[in-house]
Amino acid sequence: MTIQHIDVAYTAVATASNGRDGRVSSDDGNLDVVVNPPKAMGGSGAGTNPEQLFAAGYSACFQGALGVVARRAKADITGSTVTAAVSIGKTEAGGFGLEVAITATIPNVDRATAQSLVEQAHQVCPYSNATRGNIEVALSVA
Repeated sequence: MTIQHIDVAYTAVATASNGRDGRVSSDDGNLDVVVNPPKAMGGSGAGTNPEQLFAAGYSACFQGALGVVARRAKADITGSTVTAAVSIGKTEAGGFGLEVAITATIPNVDRATAQSLVEQAHQVCPYSNATRGNIEVALSVA
């Protein structure tokens, strides 16, 4: 696999303390959250968790990519939503891995157009490009 170099437009910086049972904050102060493992993984579930943060970032980024491809196609995606469901579990090698299910709801286009837009957005989205070949990402249209 070749590492692709990019023309950097922005760099986000966040710092974690105490891992999955601590706090995460951004350098600009806009993000400052308590993180705890979810109850399903033996935690208190009192704060957010890394999978929720990843799902939030992926869904927002994918929605932005959907907007880019919709403008190119002159498609109306008004009222659309993108949901990212991020799952964590043990891998066969004994570590942990992620899976993502992306579901887009695009009310103003037919199903075939919606599916095409979602597939195109998956090629544009930086999160999709970063995860491609590394984790399973399932795409669907609601």
